[in-house]
Amino acid sequence: MMTPENRNRAVVLASGGLDSAVTAALAKTEGWALYLLTISYGQRHGIEIDRARRLAKWLGAVEHRVHELDLRMFGGSALTDNLDVPRDRSQKERTHGIPVTYVPARNTIFLGLALAYAEVVQATRIYFGANVVDYSGYPDCRPEFIQAFAEVARLGTKMGVEGRPVDICAPLLFKTKAEIIRLGLALGVPFHLTHSCYDPDENGNPCGRCDSCRIRQEGFRAVGIPDPVPAHQTDVESSVRNSP
Repeated sequence: MMTPENRNRAVVLASGGLDSAVTAALAKTEGWALYLLTISYGQRHGIEIDRARRLAKWLGAVEHRVHELDLRMFGGSALTDNLDVPRDRSQKERTHGIPVTYVPARNTIFLGLALAYAEVVQATRIYFGANVVDYSGYPDCRPEFIQAFAEVARLGTKMGVEGRPVDICAPLLFKTKAEIIRLGLALGVPFHLTHSCYDPDENGNPCGRCDSCRIRQEGFRAVGIPDPVPAHQTDVESSVRNSP
């Protein structure tokens, strides 16, 4: 019987969102012992931390660490500052420029923490759910960034210097949201436990109108099934249909 002691170990950045849930499920299916890392960084959608905990249990993670790191001290993003989250943007609008929901250097910081965790537990791979197809223009989700960070990991760690560099894996990088959802369905991912909204209400219900909600709803619509976490905005369907 395979145990965490004799399986390859992987650190997974687990946000509680749809993409990270599918990424973690894929890592589990590929036989990795999962060490999940969730960052509570002062984001306004803090409900995702609770969702990450639930998903960790479903995944049977060997360990799940939630790290407190308050990026509100810097601000500069609608997710960590008193800035409005963009709503009702069309697909065309989402493909131009870097939106105010970009958190400065977030993936650089998160991957750095995951790398430290990987060295401690002797994990040889880091999984994270970056995507460049259905995304909102974030520069730290591009393949060039991931390749550059892999080189940092090779040059700047004990494991790398000893010839055991930590692999940085983003298996969803070139998949559409519909393809990610189909993969999640095949892996049995409990999508009802995931959270995607940038600007939920006080009860954690999704707004249905931010970029993340729109991309998620478009993905489920393309697959032809309802989202098990429906937006509480009743006009979301018509607003998406009427988008240019």
